[in-house]
Order: sequence, then structure tokens, then C-alpha cells
Amino acid sequence: MTATTQTAHADTFAADHLPPRSEWPEFIFDRPELRYPPRLNCVQVLLDEAVANGHGDRPALLGPQGAWSYAQLQAQVNRIAQVLRQDMGLVPGNRVLLRGANNPMMAACLLAVFKAGCIAVPTMPLLRAKELTVILDKAQVQAALCSENLREEMELAREAAATLKQVVYFNSAAPEALEQRMQDKRDTYAAVDTSAEDVCLISFTSGTTGMPKGTMHFHRDLLAVCDCFPRSTLKAAADDIFIGTPPLAFTFGLGGMLLFPLRAGAATVLLEKCTPQSLLEAIRDYRATICFTAPTFYRQMAACAKEVGPTPLKKAVSAGEYLPVSTRDAFRRATGIDIIDGIGSTEMLHIFISAAGEEIRPGATGRALPGYQACILDEDGKPAGPGVVGRLAVKGPTGCRYLADPRQANYVQHGWNVTGDAYEMDADGYFWYKARTDDMIISAGYNIAGPEVEETLLRHPAVAECGVVGCSSEERGQIVKAFVVLKPGHEPGPALVKDMQDFVKNSIAPYKYPREIEFRSALPRTETGKLQRFRLRQDCC
Repeated sequence: MTATTQTAHADTFAADHLPPRSEWPEFIFDRPELRYPPRLNCVQVLLDEAVANGHGDRPALLGPQGAWSYAQLQAQVNRIAQVLRQDMGLVPGNRVLLRGANNPMMAACLLAVFKAGCIAVPTMPLLRAKELTVILDKAQVQAALCSENLREEMELAREAAATLKQVVYFNSAAPEALEQRMQDKRDTYAAVDTSAEDVCLISFTSGTTGMPKGTMHFHRDLLAVCDCFPRSTLKAAADDIFIGTPPLAFTFGLGGMLLFPLRAGAATVLLEKCTPQSLLEAIRDYRATICFTAPTFYRQMAACAKEVGPTPLKKAVSAGEYLPVSTRDAFRRATGIDIIDGIGSTEMLHIFISAAGEEIRPGATGRALPGYQACILDEDGKPAGPGVVGRLAVKGPTGCRYLADPRQANYVQHGWNVTGDAYEMDADGYFWYKARTDDMIISAGYNIAGPEVEETLLRHPAVAECGVVGCSSEERGQIVKAFVVLKPGHEPGPALVKDMQDFVKNSIAPYKYPREIEFRSALPRTETGKLQRFRLRQDCC
């Protein structure tokens, strides 16, 4: 770092474990809104400036626990930051594990860690002690803030982790709980004067392909994602009310449920648990206008939208996995809203390709957002022209920096972030999803994209959910196998298998049909709703 970007971190673990700069992607800051000062604390910008500019009385967080204004949220963040620094003795650069569902205290804890100059390591609520220990050890976490209802696994992880010294629980009335420690703290606290390039977030990938990787993001990165997708495509405004399902521990949720609303001066509804129907009811009751969730939820919401009745929802954002055209069509018929699809990644922090309104082309994810560049790499690793199926590559103001992980060289190649998705770009710059590169099935010499078969099966009247993978075959190399969850009222059996196979043959190229179909009561998914195809592939063995 130069003198003007000197780190504020007394604990330099994160900087010491960044990849060498020669292995970083190329970063692009070619738009005025992406040119950030060298000294920057993201909470100073997202929260303190909003209050200073007269927005303190505006609602910030809504939910079953009550409503917090911007000023109330700021006061709580300031008190938690003082607990971190004064009571817990943490210094800038220390890592803090965060565990909790989507609620005001979890949001305030995240912001307090950033403001105190520490590094947040958010984790999904459903992770077990074994998984937590991997994260604790890899990030060398010294302290944790954890919701009381997640104590059991947290304590097991504390016993197993080498570096974790202290855990403070919140959403609790116990004498040693965070809320009690906050009571004697002032409601003012000056944000630590961090560098824009100080790490503030280590987010671990969701494990759809196995062992999670720690991705490191700077203070400026958290602002950059706010100044791209929400500004250019979502067009969020201060009178919007955000709502959705992705956990704050997932970068899709951190952006959609917290950072984006704050940047817009808007409000967000934090729900710990919800079903498709209860989410629609909450949209109606809280007057929410922007929803973030996964394709599976939108498909199920479409089925119960009539029962819930009209809502004020204006925009619906989908990411996390491929959005089938059938799901888009069903949701539009049920609500009149055309879903805004997008692709992001934990490595890139949030969405970098999308389209909204009249720019939407059903079946296409969209175009590269202003601030980002994207292309398709051919087999030689060079940018290809339209009509070529290859690896999706992207660069912009955010990018991959793994925490001490040799897989950095796989994700970053020649300055590009290579996402692991197979796409095709058309002549107008729209990107059309084909599969994860490890989900391409090669059967008897044919390349078959599993998601295409999945989308076809989803149009069958008996299919509620499905996952398609390639299974080893001596005769064909691989065969297409479908794992299917049936809708109520349908019984599995050979006749239904044949009907589904014929349905696929009559809908797309016949060689793509699933030669095996296995019926399941549920499919393996991550906590964020992503289908874990690697587990289905394991079941083929």
C-alpha cells in the first residue's frame, strides 16, 4: 500500500494471506461512481452519512422484532463496536465470526464489525460444529458473535478451534449477553479510519462443489456492488422496501437485504424464516416493493400468489442458480412481474450480469452491468465471439482474492475472473446460461447441459423439482440421470418414467433425454437454496 492507503489493521493476518498481486484479477474503476477515496470505512458511508444528511428518522430495519430507524440502527452499531474494542479487546484486523438468522441484531453486528475496523466472517445458521471449525481455523478467528439459539454448535466449535478465545451471544437476556454489555456504552462511535483496501469481509463459498473457500473483500468492494447492480439495473430508491430469503451470511443476502437498502436510503424487512406463502404475506403486510430470493422460491410463490392476493411488489430479483423460463413465465402470470435475473458469485461479491424491464430477454441472464466487462473464453483461454459455448469470464471493480488457497490460479486467469459457468454470448452481448462447467454431460460424444434437461422436465405436469447430472456408463461414457420430486397426487412408477422420457424427447433433441429417472422426496440444497449437484453425482457412483 502507498502512504495514503496505509492499513489501519494492527492484526495484518488478512493482508498477509492475500494472494500475490500478480495473481489478482484486473480491477476496473472506469465510472465516476466507482472512484473511491483511499481512506474509506464502508459503514461511515452507508450509515453515518445517511444520519448526518438528515435521514435518521427514516425506517431502516423492519420485521417481527419491531422497527429501527437509521438513527436507532446507528446507535446500536456504535454500542456493539465499543463492546468489540473495549470489552472484548479486539483490534482492527481481528476476525470475528458471526452467526445468526436475518434479524436486526445480526445486521447491527455485521455493521459494527466493519465500523470497528475488524473483519466479519459470517456463517450460515445451519452449519454444524465440524463445518464451523474448518472456517474458524482457516480464517484464524479470535472472537465470535452468535445468536443464543445457535449456542450448541457454537460451543462445540469453540472446543475444537485452536484460535477462538471468546464468544458473546446476542438475542439473549442473560447477564453476559451482548445486549447487557451494550447498555453502558455511548451511542456515538467514530468509524475506524480504514484504508479502502483493508479487508473487511471474509465470506466462505456455499459448498456447492465441496470444500468451501474463503473470499476476501475490501471496504471499497462493499460500496462498489452497491453502485453497480442496484444503481444501473435495479434502480432502487429511498421509498423502496426490500424483502427476501437469502441469509445475511450469504453475499446475495448481505447485498440485497442490507447493503443495497442502506445505500439507497431505503428500508429492509428481515425475516428469520419463511415459506413461499408467508413471504408473499409479508410482502403484502410490510408493503415491500423489491424481493430477493432463489428460483425455487419464485416457482413456489407463483403457485400460492392467488391465495395471498394482491401485493405492492414492483421488482423481483433472482440469483444463486439458473432461472428456468418456465419459472419466469409462471411468476409473471401469477403476479404480473417479470423477474430480474442475475448472476453473481461469492468471489465477485454480487451480481455482475443482469437485465431488467424492457431489456429482459427470457432465457438469457442479461448483459454485463455498467462497471463490468464479460466475455466467453474458448478452449485456448482466449475471448470468443458470439455463438460459442465456453467459460464465462468477468472483470470489474470487484474480483476474486482467496484466503491462502491455491485455487486462486483456477479462478483468476489472464486478469479475468473465470466463474466456472458455461455460457454463450449472442451478437447483442446477452449471455445465455448452459451449465456449470462441471455440469456438462458428455454422452456418446454429445455435449448435454443438465439445466436444459431440468427446465424441460419442470414443464411436465407431475414435476415439482428436479436435478439432472451425468452418471458413468461403460457404453456411453456418461448417461443423463434425473432426480425428480413429484407434485402431490402423482405416484412414481415405470409408466411415469416413460411418460417423462417421452416428454423430453418430444420437447428437445431426443439424445438429451434422461435414460434414468430416480424419484426423491427432496433434493439436496445449500442453505441458500442452490441445488448441490455434486451430491447427486456422488449418488450415481
